[in-house]
Amino acid sequence: MNFRRGQGREEPEINLIAFIDVLMVILIFLMVTTTYSKFTALQITLPTADAEKAMERPLEINVGVDAQGHYSINNARVAVQNPDALAAELTAAANASGKTNPDPVVIIAADATAAHQTVINVLEAARIAGYAKVTFAAQSKK
Repeated sequence: MNFRRGQGREEPEINLIAFIDVLMVILIFLMVTTTYSKFTALQITLPTADAEKAMERPLEINVGVDAQGHYSINNARVAVQNPDALAAELTAAANASGKTNPDPVVIIAADATAAHQTVINVLEAARIAGYAKVTFAAQSKK
């Protein structure tokens, strides 16, 4: 029995929505898992150094700052609070070493809880004294 005599047969259509969803998932997967190679703009060959190590270590001035804001220079406590007086102490420590190196390295070892201003005072004192090489000491976590 054919109850659909007068009706025409519907043509099947392809549902593209599911196909597009699957393609989007594949595209996202490919974008996430792709490794991007790094291209450099310039091809640079770095020079090699054949120089020997320096036999003489540079002059080091160790400046300590504790949590209360007190300073020490080369393990000797100094009673100064302003950068100008601290610069004079840095210059005196450089001259007392007897080395003829005019450009010492200032190593700042500040307590972790020291006020920022006390460390800035040491940096300002190094600038006033004309010492451009300043570094900070830190301990490594074990």
